[in-house]
Amino acid sequence: QVQFVESGGGLVQAGGSLRLSCAASRSILSFNSIDWYRQAPGKEREWVALIRLDDTTFVADSVKARFTISRDNAKNTVYLQMDRLEPEDTAVYYCKAADSSWGQGTQVTVSS
Repeated sequence: QVQFVESGGGLVQAGGSLRLSCAASRSILSFNSIDWYRQAPGKEREWVALIRLDDTTFVADSVKARFTISRDNAKNTVYLQMDRLEPEDTAVYYCKAADSSWGQGTQVTVSS
């Protein structure tokens, strides 16, 4: 089962930006869609965004105005661009496809 490797997290002040990367060990063209999720401390994991093979994207209403999902097929990588970050965005962010396992995630911490 393939596993993605997430990176790009860190500590940022409110209002700042981060770009998360999700690297696959095989061509991302082999996945019908790839999703980003996040899990804040003490909360359930929640869905954030997805990108389909045809580049159709969907983003959760709660972050739609600030987050963008994209892909680079040549690099086998999916990105999550996060702008105007808020303390409520603090969470571990994961990417996953239907037939992949959960990775380690990348920690995003937004200070007020």
